[in-house]
Amino acid sequence: MSIKKTSLYGGATATALALTLTACGGGAGGGSASGGSVDTNATVNIGSLYEPQNLDNTAGGGQGVTEALNGNVYEGLFGLTDDGKVEKLLAQDYKVSGDGLTYTFTLRDGVKFHSGKALTSQDVKYSLEKVIAKDSQSARKSNLEVIKDVATPDAKTVKVTLSQKSISFVYNLSYVWIINSEAKGLKTGEDGTGPYKLNKWTRGSALSLDRFAGYWGDAASNKQVVFHYYKDATALNNALLTNAVDIVTSEQSPDALDQFKSNQSFKVNDGNSTTKLLLAFNDKAKPFTDVKVRQAVSAAIDDKKLLESVWGGYGKLIGSMVPPTDPWYEDLTKVNAYDTARAKKLLAEAGYKNGFSFTLDTPNYDPHPTAATFIKSQLAKVGITVKINTITPDEWYTKVYKNHDFTATLQEHVNDRDLVWYGNPDFYWGYDNKQVTQWVEQAEEASSTTEQTALLKKVNQQTAEDAASDWLYLYPQIVVASSKLSGYPLNGLNSQFYAYDIKKKG
Repeated sequence: MSIKKTSLYGGATATALALTLTACGGGAGGGSASGGSVDTNATVNIGSLYEPQNLDNTAGGGQGVTEALNGNVYEGLFGLTDDGKVEKLLAQDYKVSGDGLTYTFTLRDGVKFHSGKALTSQDVKYSLEKVIAKDSQSARKSNLEVIKDVATPDAKTVKVTLSQKSISFVYNLSYVWIINSEAKGLKTGEDGTGPYKLNKWTRGSALSLDRFAGYWGDAASNKQVVFHYYKDATALNNALLTNAVDIVTSEQSPDALDQFKSNQSFKVNDGNSTTKLLLAFNDKAKPFTDVKVRQAVSAAIDDKKLLESVWGGYGKLIGSMVPPTDPWYEDLTKVNAYDTARAKKLLAEAGYKNGFSFTLDTPNYDPHPTAATFIKSQLAKVGITVKINTITPDEWYTKVYKNHDFTATLQEHVNDRDLVWYGNPDFYWGYDNKQVTQWVEQAEEASSTTEQTALLKKVNQQTAEDAASDWLYLYPQIVVASSKLSGYPLNGLNSQFYAYDIKKKG
């Protein structure tokens, strides 16, 4: 799962997607650049609110490490394009046994790490085992614990045996970075195979990547990219207006968009998001053990009004964990829709006619404080008192995610196809419905994507009816860029931001 800033990348289950072969990752949109010729030696300055916590995505590196390094510095056996397709990267080819339990991968020739070492099957084995290690904080850990054994018959061949069938296995491998098995100091350094190598990371300021001359595929379209980090949306927008940055990865201040829309020097792009803002209940903590209480709280909050107050005309209401881009999406916005009379009725039926009080643990960065204040005001109308406890991302990770020490919290989950976390009763929100868990398990072992989709639609419907969480809204994905740029990602799927296709005109 991912959460902005602390990022825990949510589990995903996926269809067997068509695999295509592209040299330098999945190309992306971005409008055509105006005027001048493309400068292949350009430096592209990227503005972001999401600085990495560290540079290791198995050690709680956060959303920022995915944004900067995924696909740019590190690659997987497979990659996920900006429009959600899986493509072969470091895997030249692969075969699956008839029982679906053994995957044999053949590695691409001529791949070198930034240190100069050639890629071998041992590096793949090391990288897979690093993700599922006991101390791993990888969001894919639970998905990949289905791995029973990793064998390396020779330097080019990796044979992975699973403990049970997993229709999502190849999809989940697109999240596993292949790292030099001999590399050290990965929290502050790197040794990947991507089109860029790390130049310098200045904490609190910037992270720069240089084009890697020894890259196995097509060279990056620019010589260098620099991610500049800002504390708030206003500072980020000012950087764009003053040409300190050429592009922002995700616009967080919709009120500021008019100044860019009316200026021919910029282009505003409205892509597809998979980021959901959740009011997540601890379903194992009273009073949220009671489904009627969860339903009441959900019905007492006017999601549409919240979305409009934060994003204006952008973003969408979804009514569940599933965004419209997922195969098992259904419009469930009418389930537990805004209805204060129903909310009061449900509270009375649950034994809380006079309401109750609870603490809402709230991350200290936008839009959480705004959303928390709004929720407090809305719930007060049905007799519920909310105490807002503002915490840092690190505190959130320890208190809420690891220790489950909370009653309710606000958080963003950025991944596509992460509905399956509701099938895990040990996940931080503690939702435990045996039928849902069974459907999720059956979907993962499905023989076809049709069967998988039908089962996950049942999961979607049931979790919505149970108000397992309150899914407040789906974020827009707004990328604002200089008109001199083209080839940048539009969707930012799962927080990744591929920079290698970005072209800058002089």
